Amino acid sequence: MTIKLYCFGESGNSYKAALALELSGLDWEPVFVDFFAGETRTPEYRAEVNEMGEAPVLVDGDFRTSQSGAIQAYVTEKSGKFGGKDRDENYDIFRWVLWDNHKLSSMAGLTRFLMNFLPEDKRPKDVIGFNLGRLKAAYGTLEAHLEGRDWIVGDGITNADLSCCGYLFYPEPFGFDRSEWTNIDRWLSNIENTPGWKHPYDLMPGSPADRA
Repeated sequence: MTIKLYCFGESGNSYKAALALELSGLDWEPVFVDFFAGETRTPEYRAEVNEMGEAPVLVDGDFRTSQSGAIQAYVTEKSGKFGGKDRDENYDIFRWVLWDNHKLSSMAGLTRFLMNFLPEDKRPKDVIGFNLGRLKAAYGTLEAHLEGRDWIVGDGITNADLSCCGYLFYPEPFGFDRSEWTNIDRWLSNIENTPGWKHPYDLMPGSPADRA
């Protein structure tokens, strides 16, 4: 049975789930969520797809879950990929997924939205400035951790990598220039060179060009 992923191309959180599915080799297909037309905020979406009013959402037969970290964990359970080699590595992966959700992706996603997807006269400059400072600190943490490492945990790609890279391939400005972060840039190249890797706008339906 084909796994369905409710997602849209502009969503870094959707990308984390879609990339895990794509690299896992599992049979899956995207279901476009028209976020910018307000689909996730409709009563129908909350009743039929996700009560939290968010994407991504994975549906595999009778099984359904949302939140990228939970979806990645399901992909690992089903495919045997992207987990650690032992208990210590599995907890370290979990630690980095939680760190990403709190410190990196939450700030990157919000800041990218405020800087690019709101009308220019409605962009809160003080909030954006504060977020950019938080993001710089998060990039610094990741940069330091990747010194001498090819991957965040262990010797191969795991959910830690798939989570932390979620927003870092997007072209829109949100305070990240990979050329300024040598270790992050090298690590992102490792992900790009993984067989089956695709850019978010190539992997999922929906991009800013569709609304241009």
